Amino acid sequence: MDKLFDVVFLDETFQFLSNLEKKHYEKIIFNIRKAQSRHDPELFKKLKDEIWEFRTLYQGLHYRLFAFWDKTDSGNTLVIATHGIVKKTSRAPDNEIQKAKQVRSRYFDDKEITKKTKK
Repeated sequence: MDKLFDVVFLDETFQFLSNLEKKHYEKIIFNIRKAQSRHDPELFKKLKDEIWEFRTLYQGLHYRLFAFWDKTDSGNTLVIATHGIVKKTSRAPDNEIQKAKQVRSRYFDDKEITKKTKK
């Protein structure tokens, strides 16, 4: 089955994943790969505004990787994973959503600057 999108992990996401036990990390990656091939809100869900979350429940822990879409390249749809948390409540914390929104804003600002300097 074709992938619906590619995933890019920003540095903070790599740091979060590298601090997890191997089996937990592997489960998160497994779920991301599943989400890439089918629409499943249990695995990848829109939160609010332009922020989404990859969702993994493993051994009683709720892992969330916050993300946003980058569809600016006509040949490649990307989902950018900004950072991750172990969720303790039923709702995604507003401060984590705000953090993802700030990273998204900086990402597109930097992309625009890079685009202008290449011309």
